Amino acid sequence: MSNDNKVLKLGLPKGSLQDSTIDLFAHAGFHFSVQSRSYFPSIDDDELEAILIRAQEMAHYVEMGAFDVGLTGKDWIIETGADVVEVEDLIYSKASMRPVRWVLAVPESSPVKSVKDLEGKHIATEVVNITKQYLARNGVNASVEFSWGATEVKPPDLADAIVEVTETGSSLRANKLRIIETILESNTKLIANRNSWNDPWKREKIENMALLLKGAINAQGKVGLKMNAPKAALENILSIIPSLRQPTISHLVEEGWVALEVIVTERIVRNLIPELKKAGAEGIFEYDINKLID
Repeated sequence: MSNDNKVLKLGLPKGSLQDSTIDLFAHAGFHFSVQSRSYFPSIDDDELEAILIRAQEMAHYVEMGAFDVGLTGKDWIIETGADVVEVEDLIYSKASMRPVRWVLAVPESSPVKSVKDLEGKHIATEVVNITKQYLARNGVNASVEFSWGATEVKPPDLADAIVEVTETGSSLRANKLRIIETILESNTKLIANRNSWNDPWKREKIENMALLLKGAINAQGKVGLKMNAPKAALENILSIIPSLRQPTISHLVEEGWVALEVIVTERIVRNLIPELKKAGAEGIFEYDINKLID
């Protein structure tokens, strides 16, 4: 069968990660068009078919072969016990570029100080299996109930404690909850069906996708700078450039001048450009970077 007839089935997480995932794919070179009521986004790649589905279900459907590849959290792989290939860690989330945490939390007024104090108590959570495993590791017997949502409002009337996901902890604090312990850190992973991974064409397509997505993540928060400078000022300019690697330097036609190109973190540019100008750089311009491949 020719490659023209081959299609990779991709599962995209619907919900809180949807917008950040679509944006990440765009920076990686895959542009989706999502209609408000549709679960089937169109894409500018004839070798891809995508479906939006909740991250909680993704690992299960990848394992069974409904999708060749998908994005979901490490937490949901553990929770469902799915047997999938973990292709790549993709550390991004809806609010920040860091892993999320599943934490054990209780009301601020609760006497509970550690998980040991929850013996015989009641815990509400979306991750029932992860919570039960955590309690077993600590030798604690407590009842664990699946929460369909609004978990933060359940203590103290409906639960003694909760296990909930957080990025910043702000929602827990707003609901007057106190974090006891982090149970699990989780980040998004690109996962593949084992049979798909063993198919040479699909594996190459998945590996290329992983490379580009990782490159898009590496590029976030970074920009490129180009400038010209007299050779006499070069040493001074190099001393103030905190580049990821040594700057690229090339000679200009005009004798005594060079061109420099560097990649830097965006947050320092507003201070760096005036310093470069004072050091003798000219023709400075900044450009965005979509992908940075190591």
